[in-house]
Amino acid sequence: MPEIEWRKLRADQLRDRAREDAIVILPIASLEQHGPHLPVEVDSRLGEEIVARTGAKIAARGQPVVVLPVIWTGLSEHHMSFGGTITLDFAAFSAMIEGVVRSVLRHGFKRIVLLNAHGGNENALRTITDELTPKLGVPIVQFTYWYPAAAAIAKILETQGGLTHACEAETSMMLAARPDLVATDRITMAQSNAGSHEMSGGIYRWRSIASRSASGAMGNPAAATAEKGERLFEAISDVLAEKLCNAEMWALPWT
Repeated sequence: MPEIEWRKLRADQLRDRAREDAIVILPIASLEQHGPHLPVEVDSRLGEEIVARTGAKIAARGQPVVVLPVIWTGLSEHHMSFGGTITLDFAAFSAMIEGVVRSVLRHGFKRIVLLNAHGGNENALRTITDELTPKLGVPIVQFTYWYPAAAAIAKILETQGGLTHACEAETSMMLAARPDLVATDRITMAQSNAGSHEMSGGIYRWRSIASRSASGAMGNPAAATAEKGERLFEAISDVLAEKLCNAEMWALPWT
């Protein structure tokens, strides 16, 4: 299996990958509180793992691919009241993404994926993608990993319909990837949620996580297991690799 991590390759090897029209995947995440039982690196750690597995499966299909280091901070103002969180404003976040994308393009790559692993980045990354595509003259693929893999995730979870925050899914994946960082004796504290009325029907208001959960967690981490976590990693990366290897997606007209 060829090396796929950008940071481990030499400049000449990366020039070769550009000539091969390699897919370049940029994982984008956060550094923020994840309830009383999980470390603040959850989104970044899970994003790295998912991208590494997805990249390996793309390479196994014979497609050239390179994976950039994770961007470990994003838009997390809604978590700040719990402590432990590092957040950017939109201008800084947008400028950083644009700088990375511009650098990649200058080296001759043409297929760029912004793979998001933090819900708070979603709206910003959609806007950034809409602006950069015509500005830089290249189609950019952007998605948050749990949406294209929603059906696969739902089949594995037992108490939730999908992935939320410090929940059955995220806790399971951390138990699979870094069990030493999961404070299992504190999971019961994550159940102390005081959820208030959820907005619905197309109505939106910015709300802090503290206004929705007294513990900073959402979902049911008590149902988490390492076995579920491994299945989630495999199922998610299977779906993403299949979609990113779809030649028709890359061939779609965009102008």
